[in-house]
Amino acid sequence: MFLMEEFAKKAKANRKTIVLPEGNDERIIDAADAIKKEGLAEVIILGDEDKVLSQFKAKGYGLNCEIINPSENKYLNDFASSYYEKRKNKGLSEQEALNIMKDENYFGCMLVEKGIADGCVTGACHVTADVLRAAIRTIGTKPGIKTVSSCFIMVTPKKEFGKDGVLLFADCAVNPNPDAATLAEIASATADSCKSFLQEKPKIAMLSFSTKGSAAHPDVDKVVKAVEILKKTNPELDVDGELQADAALVESVGQRKAKGSSVAGSANVLIFPDLDAGNIAYKLVERLASAEAIGPIIQGLKKPVNDLSRGCKYTDIVDVAIITSLQAQGGKI
Repeated sequence: MFLMEEFAKKAKANRKTIVLPEGNDERIIDAADAIKKEGLAEVIILGDEDKVLSQFKAKGYGLNCEIINPSENKYLNDFASSYYEKRKNKGLSEQEALNIMKDENYFGCMLVEKGIADGCVTGACHVTADVLRAAIRTIGTKPGIKTVSSCFIMVTPKKEFGKDGVLLFADCAVNPNPDAATLAEIASATADSCKSFLQEKPKIAMLSFSTKGSAAHPDVDKVVKAVEILKKTNPELDVDGELQADAALVESVGQRKAKGSSVAGSANVLIFPDLDAGNIAYKLVERLASAEAIGPIIQGLKKPVNDLSRGCKYTDIVDVAIITSLQAQGGKI
């Protein structure tokens, strides 16, 4: 895919260090070797050193990554102490903090929090809830942000939409039924992702089944309230809503249904009112419109951690590592 090729070039130009916590999985070994051979990033693998090394040898790979055992290493006591300080007000004991830090996901996230790694890619062997829990408790959210969310970069053959057919959809993977304030935070985070990944000014459409009062319902009111919040908290953003999807994307429809809107008909960021709508929409577009869905990309964290599908291929892990590297570049890509 052309877009991923461009992302790979940017990752190579400013190489970051990515931690892969699930060193017991052969897909991680394959991905780590590919990432290093292609010069995409430096790699830290977590796991028992002997077992990880034996996997590299069995596949005929030279060891070109750092291996750290979360249970026995020079960082463990410091990491446990730091985690204890973060969570002691929740009733966590020092021994519990030490035990938790031996968990590969928590240890991997702490490597990122401490600046030893720039980003973490995990989830091939863990459910999303476990990945996000470790990231939130260890790294935390960006200042002023309470919500962790996700977006997909949707690459479609329809060049007339978004930026040459590329749009961002959110939230499609994390928040089932966001309230207005949460919806506004999802939109703000996705705007940052648009600027980072597309190098484009975000034009944000807050989607609904109604356009500018064409229907009355509490679900519509939620979207309208989210727009009001976003305009107060992020007045620099170009956002409008509530908008139906056709009004957001098609210029003639947008100008007819929302005349004078700077977003209608030209949106490149689509914010869905709930997880049902977002998840269904991205999968329909992917299957029916022959689109490529890049993601989910986790948003709102202070430092980048991304979640893999448990059914992922090693090439998917490589792609997510590229995305994570770009996030670690702080938008300067």
